[in-house]
Amino acid sequence: MPIDNDLLHRFIFDNTDIRGEIVTLQNSINDILSRHDYPEAVEQQVREFVTAAALLSSTLKFDGLLTLQARGDGPIPLIMAEVDHNKRLRSIAKIATDDLPTSSDLPTLVGNGVLSITIDPDKGNRYQGLVPLDAPTLADCLEHYFAQSEQLPTRIWLTNNQDCASGLLLQRLPQQEADAITNAQAWENRVQLANTTTAEELLTLDHKQLLTRLFHEEGVRFFDPEHLSFGCSCSKQRSSQALQQLGREDTEQLLAERGVITVDCQFCGHQYRYDKDDIDQIFAPKTHH
Repeated sequence: MPIDNDLLHRFIFDNTDIRGEIVTLQNSINDILSRHDYPEAVEQQVREFVTAAALLSSTLKFDGLLTLQARGDGPIPLIMAEVDHNKRLRSIAKIATDDLPTSSDLPTLVGNGVLSITIDPDKGNRYQGLVPLDAPTLADCLEHYFAQSEQLPTRIWLTNNQDCASGLLLQRLPQQEADAITNAQAWENRVQLANTTTAEELLTLDHKQLLTRLFHEEGVRFFDPEHLSFGCSCSKQRSSQALQQLGREDTEQLLAERGVITVDCQFCGHQYRYDKDDIDQIFAPKTHH
């Protein structure tokens, strides 16, 4: 088991405007995948999306939810990963065909489509950024997103096997600590060093060991790790709201046909059951004291 299982470390480089993050996920991803029966090609993509969402979670500076989602017209029309401010992860993929292509590149699997990053604060306005799915990997698409939407040069390395997943992110921040030339040189140098890391090193070495090995002369400084876990935000209340939106007439008709209504959470598989008393309660007129 990786030493830094389900941990995210943020780090910075002294005297430069470059930040980074490294994450390794095992239990959380296996908890997510155990609730679904996906073919290996789909599991691989889910691992990548969950790892990327974990890396992006540091952009959540408030209570809320970050959703990373690819939608298209291909054999896997939807892949989605979510992370909240408590670092709880969940994910889902939709499969449109039993005949999945052997190619594992993202555009082939998802088809013509877009990658979106949505930030949903508990209080305040929702923000969404979109980028076309026109690069072979999720990491490439996200790098394009940061270049276009955020104007922040960003490099991302994602890797996984059947046991765990890992990701590394480097990002060049607006100038504060050093002059433009120093920052440009430092950025090139750190990206070149990070490019030398192997998938095996990312998956097996603990974070400090790997980063010290990569950047031993670069003054890398770590912050305390953050723990990630699988967690679902479904609830009886949310399921009831979905039935409310369906309307009383349709809901009662459904109940008459089935005797009991079940609402399944697609993320965790939890089932919410409603009988006649439950439905009456959902549609009971609200009393104001």
